Amino acid sequence: MTKYVHLAVVVLLFCLVSVASAQGGGNIEMVPPLMSASVHDPSIIKVDDTYYVFGSHLAAAKSTDLRNWTQIESRVHDGNRLIPNVYTELAETFEWTETDTLWAPDVVQLPDGRFYMYYCACRGDSPLSALGVAVSDHIEGPYKNLGIILRSGGLRGPDGRLYDATRHPNVVDPHVFFDADGKLWMVYGSYSGGIFILEMDPETGFPLPDQGYGKKLLGGNHSRIEGPYILYNPTTEYYYLFLSFGGLDSRGGYNIRVARSRNPDGPYYDSEGKDMIDAHGPRGSFFDDASIEPYGVKLVGNFVFTSDYEFYGYTSPGHNSAYHDPETDRYFIIMHTRFPRLGEYHEVRIHQLFFNEDGWPVMSVLPYAYETAGKVLLEEVVGEYLYVNHGKDISSSRKRAVEIRLNADGTITGEVSGTWKLYDEYYAHLDINGTLYKGVFVQQWDPAAVAHVMTFSALSGEGVAVWGKRLVEVE
Repeated sequence: MTKYVHLAVVVLLFCLVSVASAQGGGNIEMVPPLMSASVHDPSIIKVDDTYYVFGSHLAAAKSTDLRNWTQIESRVHDGNRLIPNVYTELAETFEWTETDTLWAPDVVQLPDGRFYMYYCACRGDSPLSALGVAVSDHIEGPYKNLGIILRSGGLRGPDGRLYDATRHPNVVDPHVFFDADGKLWMVYGSYSGGIFILEMDPETGFPLPDQGYGKKLLGGNHSRIEGPYILYNPTTEYYYLFLSFGGLDSRGGYNIRVARSRNPDGPYYDSEGKDMIDAHGPRGSFFDDASIEPYGVKLVGNFVFTSDYEFYGYTSPGHNSAYHDPETDRYFIIMHTRFPRLGEYHEVRIHQLFFNEDGWPVMSVLPYAYETAGKVLLEEVVGEYLYVNHGKDISSSRKRAVEIRLNADGTITGEVSGTWKLYDEYYAHLDINGTLYKGVFVQQWDPAAVAHVMTFSALSGEGVAVWGKRLVEVE
């Protein structure tokens, strides 16, 4: 094989910076810079020219370019800038949940111009949880508590019935959003009885009356599904429900999946037409991953690209939010991820989303670096690639990239075989080992190669993602 130049990713204590080392020399260049932040379960909101992510443990960070982040807060404490005197302000929540920390929040700006933080707490070893809302005139706080909206894990639910953790929700992981008609909704839930959705009152920030826990969308019997986030695409006219399957730690096999619906409150279907309401464990089961693996379009899971000079991969990427920039018509997925060999350390990563010809989102191979989908030339595609198939499983094992070649005659050779096609400027068809994958070719910045390189990201009809990243040849 021809030699290739790549970069070993250097990990610092609180930031992971991409650097490039020229072959045979010691020059280090940062092009473009990447300064991340450690925010678990990052939920995004843009205010004026600044993006904010809010996450578990009352952590937060901000950025003006979606690549370079400044940490605002990192832990729950009484000096936290977002909710000062948090243990007094949310005393009722901590007392109910028997914990001293907070889980994945969401912040939305309502018509009164104020910012509403939907916070949640959970004991962790049971669905003893509370979900409430606090409000501030400023995005960075201070937020004042308005009260608890929902509780779970007690004797009875809001409908007065006995609480049943196999069919009632664990009231955490909220996402509050406006639909295309201006109605306000909150989707929420983690493990336990599944993912639910409620219609909200935009004047008060609380649910409309007489809904109980709301409408169930999927999950149940303690299946490992959590972190729901819904994004509307005005071009496809679909609502996309992003979810995290599996366990969040470095051995949990966390992975991001998506389903879609014409309505904000469902029903949601995957690319095979399966109704997501059927994605749940069997009666009496607990964490039965095999029963939910077939559901949803899997966008990313554990993977690693390795070669002589490169080591790039994610471990348990998940609990994402998503954002559409109406000015540029770009779509983004915002997640936290752990990394191979780094245990439980995690950071925020942003990847651009592109939509294939069937209206399904595909995730860019490399972190966002200002790339734009545009006209691709045939000669830019031809070459050798690192290729990974993300599969459909929920597993702690990593999908290791292999080397393939996209040839000028439209064939694919190497560790997999098949054919490829470029059409309509940048759309991709890859027929690999008898399966057709539809996606896009996009030039992206590769810090390992110190260059922009061709990538492809595509999905099969069964909801399996494949990625390719072109290797840069050096004489």
